[in-house]
This record gives sequence, structure tokens and C-alpha cells, in this order.
Amino acid sequence: MTTGPLTAGKTPATVITGFLGAGKTTLIRSLLEQAGGRRLALIINEFGDVGIDGEILRACGDPTCSEDDVIELANGCLCCTVADDFVPAIEKLLSRPQPPEHIIIETSGLALPKPLVQAFHWPAIKTRVTVDGVVAVVDAAAAAEGRFAPDPAALAAQAAEAGQLDHETPVEEVFEDQLLCADLIVVNKTDLVDAADLAKVEDLIRAAMAEGGTGREAKILRASNGKVDPVVLLGVGAGAEDDLANRPSHHDEEEGHDHDDFTSFVVELGPQPDPAALAKTLERVAAAHGVLRLKGFIDVPGKPMRLLVQGVGTRIQTHFDRFWKPDEPRRSRLVVIGETGLDRDAVTAALS
Repeated sequence: MTTGPLTAGKTPATVITGFLGAGKTTLIRSLLEQAGGRRLALIINEFGDVGIDGEILRACGDPTCSEDDVIELANGCLCCTVADDFVPAIEKLLSRPQPPEHIIIETSGLALPKPLVQAFHWPAIKTRVTVDGVVAVVDAAAAAEGRFAPDPAALAAQAAEAGQLDHETPVEEVFEDQLLCADLIVVNKTDLVDAADLAKVEDLIRAAMAEGGTGREAKILRASNGKVDPVVLLGVGAGAEDDLANRPSHHDEEEGHDHDDFTSFVVELGPQPDPAALAKTLERVAAAHGVLRLKGFIDVPGKPMRLLVQGVGTRIQTHFDRFWKPDEPRRSRLVVIGETGLDRDAVTAALS
């Protein structure tokens, strides 16, 4: 892995953004497996108060990234907590006896990347770190299903008929902001779509970029299971913090940013003896209540390993990810994320 020309003398940082369930954590885990001895450090941010993603990465067992190399900033959004959380986390990493050679920042799936990139102008870190690149991860299957926007042909017809587009739901705004800030766009989970749907997704991305008027053409990469050559992801040399004018956002005119459009909560479950039946239940609940994201760990009686649950809409995946530790309580907990108005009591009752 090389360092781009704009990162000379500074520690490069790569921002990994992407909507809920796009595969950011999987992509980072793949990076760790291919690090080749390079010292990497991770800053993980989640929307919700249980750190699932950080725990998944700590469980990877890769010597390149120990527990001390993972800083988890839970129950908040990096773009809203720059002074309190993000800048101190960067300073902590840089002050280590052996500072990282590259910092990888995984944002919340609901985060806007541009305010985070702006934070690299803070005096405490401006001369020490640069944004080597912003990588936006897209769930090909979810995009093909129209979860983020209608297909490009429908958008074009709407624009021709009404003279303007009126399709900015909160989900679409976040999705588009993530694309418009990106230097690289990884279309992930390509194994879940056919060639026609993949072409439709890439057309949707290009249409969003063109509509945003970025003046830039982000490179689009295809991936399955988050597997991308680290040489491509690390070493872009974009210096993104000095290119903010070419990274428009729906929220450029706003004073700050919040997540009033979305909500999250944790559901505590008992032991689950039948993972397949649990997956079917989660699928039904997600469909009935419009759940955007489900993730968590489950205790399956008689099994020495914990069950990892990952859900995007009604698509539920489960697998045993690691052994329970001897001193670790075997708990079943799920983080549920949806748009504001999601009926917490009804979802909790349906799951329990």
C-alpha cells in the first residue's frame, strides 16, 4: 500500500461511509485480513447504544488490529460530536508510542460524511492527519429494490413531467449525501443481484452524482462480501478536507445536523434454541413495521458460539461468529433501527 501525494507528512485517514447494512464492517474486516503487517487503527461509530460493529471487528482475531487499535464511539454521530469525541480519539491514536500508519473511520450508517471531513480542519489535527479518501459502500440488493430512490428512468420521467424532482425522503437524502462526498463507491453484495439490476444500481449512482453537480467522478468498484484490494482503498491521496466545495450536501445550509428522522432501540431476548425460526420471526417483524436495520448477538442454548444476526429490511442473515468467553454473560440483544415513528412497544412485543 502506498501513500498518495497529498498525504505526505501526515497520517492518512480513510472514511468508510454507507447506509445501514451496506457492508462497511465486512469491508473493514477484509482490509484487516489483507493488511500485510501495516499498522491500522479503527474508529467505529454507531447509531445506537450497543456497539455491534466494534465487537465484530474485535472478534476478528487479526494480529494487525488488536483491541487497543479499535476506538468505539457509540450512541452518537461523529458528525455531531467532533469536539467531544472525534478529535480526542484522533489525538489519542497519534500520541501512541507506535502511532498507526493509517486510520480507518467507520461512520454510522446514518451519518453525513461531509461534516466529518470538515473536522479535519480543526487546529489540533489539521497539520497531522489528512483524509486520504472517502469510500461509500452501497448495498446493491437494497438499491436495486428501490430502497434509496426510484430507478433512473422513473426519475427522468418525473423530472420531465414536473420540471423538478421531488423524491427526497430522509433515507434518500442520507444515501445521496454519502455518495456525493465519496472518492470511491463500492457497490457491495453484487452476488445478490443479476446483471440487469447491477447496471440499474450503477445508473442510479451516476444519476445521483450528476444531479448533485459535484464536478467529480467517483470511481465505482464492484465487490462481494466486502472484498476489495486494499491498495485501491488505501492510498487515494485525495486530501478530501481541502476539496469540500466539490462535495455538496443536502444539509450545507443547515446549522448542525441531527437524526430526528431516525430512531434506534435495543430489544433484550431470552435464549433462542432455533436460529432458523428466529430469522423467520425477524423477517416478519421487519416487514410488518418497516424496520430498516437489525443487528445483534444471540445465545443459542447448547452452542458454544454466539450467533451474529444481521438484517437489512427483510433480508436476515445469521452465522456463529466466535466462541463465548468464559467470563462473558450469554445475552441475546438486538439493535433495531428505523425511521421516527417506529412503534417500539409493538416491535419489542413481536420479538419477545
